[in-house]
Order: sequence, then structure tokens, then C-alpha cells
Amino acid sequence: MKPAKTFKQQARVAEKAAQETADEFVSRQMKALASGFRAQAKVLKKKKKKGG
Repeated sequence: MKPAKTFKQQARVAEKAAQETADEFVSRQMKALASGFRAQAKVLKKKKKKGG
């Protein structure tokens, strides 16, 4: 699997975990993690498009 796709999949898993947990702190942490994964995927995709 391509790295950008893997990061997007991890973001989906983290979002799902955030929705399923009853702990608000953990939910916020998982949402932040998902956001980080999406940002990494975006950077990788941009780099690939650029040719680097």
C-alpha cells in the first residue's frame, strides 16, 4: 500500500476511535492524531506530484 493511502487509512481508524470512546480527552487526542495523519498524507501526495 502507498504511504499516503496508509496515512489516510490510519486517520479513518483514529476518527472512528474518537467517536467510539466515552473519554473526552482521548477523543480529542485521537482527532488530533487523525488530523496529523491527514497532513502527512497531503505532504506526501504534494511531494510525489512535484516529483520529489
